[in-house]
Amino acid sequence: MPDKKAVTEELFLGFTKHELIDSALGVGIKIAVAAAILVIGLWITKFIVKKINKVLHKRDMDESLRGFLCSLTSVGLKVLIIITAIGQLGIEMTSFVAILAAAGLAIGMAFSGTLSNFAGGVMLLIFRPFVVGDFVNVQGEEGIVHEILIFNTVLHTPDNKVIILANGVVANGTITNYTKADKRRVDWVFGIGYGEDLKVAKDLLQKFTSEDERIISDPQAPLVVLGELGDSSVNITVRAWTKTENYWGVYFAMNERVYNEFEASGLSIPYPQMDVHMKQEA
Repeated sequence: MPDKKAVTEELFLGFTKHELIDSALGVGIKIAVAAAILVIGLWITKFIVKKINKVLHKRDMDESLRGFLCSLTSVGLKVLIIITAIGQLGIEMTSFVAILAAAGLAIGMAFSGTLSNFAGGVMLLIFRPFVVGDFVNVQGEEGIVHEILIFNTVLHTPDNKVIILANGVVANGTITNYTKADKRRVDWVFGIGYGEDLKVAKDLLQKFTSEDERIISDPQAPLVVLGELGDSSVNITVRAWTKTENYWGVYFAMNERVYNEFEASGLSIPYPQMDVHMKQEA
């Protein structure tokens, strides 16, 4: 007759005592490993986020965006760690991950333009091709950068129109920054009539550039040369360097001085004209 104690042991939850102990040990080990993954993973996440924040701070990134990126990185890594820990417990995560990936793909396709603009905004704030206050040309639009937002960049034109550009287009397009460098070259073309004294005109222009204290000789001294023999005029090219903030002041001052003093020196500024020769047949 079988031992009653042995029968009871065999029938307890369908397992023997030894099987229960082995199962409990297996589950305990899995829980310990999962806990270790969580603890170590969270510590590594904290370390990575701290390093990212330090790098972004050195790049002088906007504080609000820096916090957002660090938070996004932290959440993403924590989700990955939790999924790994749950998988370590033996819970089947394949279907869950597949559903999550499909949902993410659908959302990404629906908001592809928005995500592109978000990514463009991040790139603009990380690499800083321009900052607030710079005068730029972006996608054929010129203006002063007023705001760099997550999804859009806002320009104010010289006549105070507001232009809103999508960051995805801005980051992937050609950007001309007129104020990033501390010096700019000013270019002029002045025309005199055929038969006028070229030397007098060049000497006057050299005098104008030398007398304007805003014009500098670094990286190059002012240049005054005969640039082109045009249809209606002899065109003199003038190039001079100045501080970026003085660009428009120098440009306008030279135009006004040429207009006022060329005529006083006996030089004419011709307008487009056409000579018509008529031949009378006998």
